[in-house]
Amino acid sequence: MVGISIGVVLLLSYFFYRSVFAVLPLSFTGILAFRYLYAGRLAGQQEELGQQFRECILAVSVTLQSGYAIENAFLESEQDMNLLFGENSFICEELRVIRRGLHINIPLEELLRDFGARSNCEEIVWFAEVFSIAKRNGGNLVEIIRGTAELIGRKLDAKREIAAILSGKRMELAIMEGMPFLFFLYIGLTNPGYFDTLYHNLSGIAIMTGCLIVYLAAFALGERMLRSIGRK
Repeated sequence: MVGISIGVVLLLSYFFYRSVFAVLPLSFTGILAFRYLYAGRLAGQQEELGQQFRECILAVSVTLQSGYAIENAFLESEQDMNLLFGENSFICEELRVIRRGLHINIPLEELLRDFGARSNCEEIVWFAEVFSIAKRNGGNLVEIIRGTAELIGRKLDAKREIAAILSGKRMELAIMEGMPFLFFLYIGLTNPGYFDTLYHNLSGIAIMTGCLIVYLAAFALGERMLRSIGRK
């Protein structure tokens, strides 16, 4: 992500100013690019963790039917998750945290709430709240956990469908975001010196700065529109 962020700064510096001196004032775009990439990566990890957690609580519900206590059912599910996703997966790392917490007598509901808070995954936060209420008020934990797993599964399936629908729009947006650079590159290669008047003079710098502001605003607006559609 750091390399891509640096590349963004260098790209904007070249196309809008053709000067290495523009790198420093444009460093804020690298920071914004890094935050954007990090947010996207975090969202992907949360979605992956949500899918893994769904399989985990399904395994827990099956183990509960065999007569295990709920705490032991979570401990046993670690082996299944190792087989499904590997011992270095997100869910296995979190199950190891839960195992260590149970060994020092921390209540499971507290460990699950902590899990949800650290992961910031809404499915896990939701399950932790449902589990805490069920554990406190009593009830059929097997049915509650299975039903919750099914609800989480439907919610995750809906998210995947929305992401698939938006993938085409995101590709269109990416093409539109890249068109100004391709246009400048094409004109610059076919007509060398065509844009020289836009560089290394005050009027050119003012024009290109205005173009940069419009481009960044359009980029932010497009990304915001896609995110708002995805949240509906």
